[in-house]
Amino acid sequence: MSSLTTRLATLLATWFGCGLAPAAPGTVGSLGGLAVALFVEHHHHWGPLGWGAFALAMTPLGIWAAGRYASDRGLKDPGAVVVDEVLGQWLTLAGAAQLGGWKPWVAAFVLFRAFDIAKPFPVRKLESLPGGTGIVLDDLGAGLYGAVVMVLLARAGVI
Repeated sequence: MSSLTTRLATLLATWFGCGLAPAAPGTVGSLGGLAVALFVEHHHHWGPLGWGAFALAMTPLGIWAAGRYASDRGLKDPGAVVVDEVLGQWLTLAGAAQLGGWKPWVAAFVLFRAFDIAKPFPVRKLESLPGGTGIVLDDLGAGLYGAVVMVLLARAGVI
């Protein structure tokens, strides 16, 4: 593969360098994903379901980039790969009733990070899938848990 392909995989896998943060790269990657979502939402108003659809549509590219980056470095799940956090964060946003105000954004961030760290059943099992698939799907599982809790919080009138 060309060095251009390697550079593209690195940019996407590290979410434009967020994963190279010296501390808490997963948290920095989640914040990087939220920054993009806030910007796009402010200008285009995709809404919660738009972010869920976009996360799922971007999943094959994320799997490719994560797998390529990990393979190039001979690692199973490098900490610098944070495209999975970005996709999981966007999937959590899909559970919001609306994206106006600050509460859904903070709730989505906190919920996704909590589920990503805790990796409740069966999310942890997804890590064992090979290559980029395992790297990305466990975070999508955490994002799905986050989205479900977002729906429940919205129905309870909390956000």
